[in-house]
Amino acid sequence: MDQEFLIRKMEKYADEKGIPIMEKEGMQFLTEFIRLNKIKNILEIGSAIGYSAINMALVDESVNVTSIERDKDRYIKAVKNVKDLKLDSRITLILSDALNFNTDEKYDLIFIDAAKSQYIKFFEKFSSNLKEKGYIITDNINFHGLVSSDKSQMSRNLKGLVTKIEKYITFLKENKDFKTRFFEVGDGVAISRRKKSYDGKKNT
Repeated sequence: MDQEFLIRKMEKYADEKGIPIMEKEGMQFLTEFIRLNKIKNILEIGSAIGYSAINMALVDESVNVTSIERDKDRYIKAVKNVKDLKLDSRITLILSDALNFNTDEKYDLIFIDAAKSQYIKFFEKFSSNLKEKGYIITDNINFHGLVSSDKSQMSRNLKGLVTKIEKYITFLKENKDFKTRFFEVGDGVAISRRKKSYDGKKNT
């Protein structure tokens, strides 16, 4: 089947089932970033149905993606979608809670798009798996426009989630090891890059 048709089919499925996938504008921004920066090796935290992993892999035939998903049903769907697009040689899907997953692999890009309440833990855990000049990209920084908005009418759970995203934004801004830029595309995207090399010397 045609790639474009299968991607549209994924978008329709996600919409019907209420499965969160990256907004189109954000997805275009991410894939263009991968192309311009010649990203080859990606770790994705949060596969959902494989939509982002597939779009990232389709940027170039040299791109390889390892993607972690803890929800079994979504993982199974992602496996099918990856196989349908014949990308299983370049996309490795792992069924696991990301916080229980360990690897010594180094990546050009780590893409965080999983449980919002765990963003700081994901960043701290996997930043050691980033190549010296690699990037960490985080989606949903604006969280549907709710970040920095009035919380008085929010439910307790929603208020707690929005507060955690705000804490993550503060964590990024105050992080002494990384410099982060924020972009108003899609649902809000943050791009973080290490300020210093591993031996403590500044990158030139």
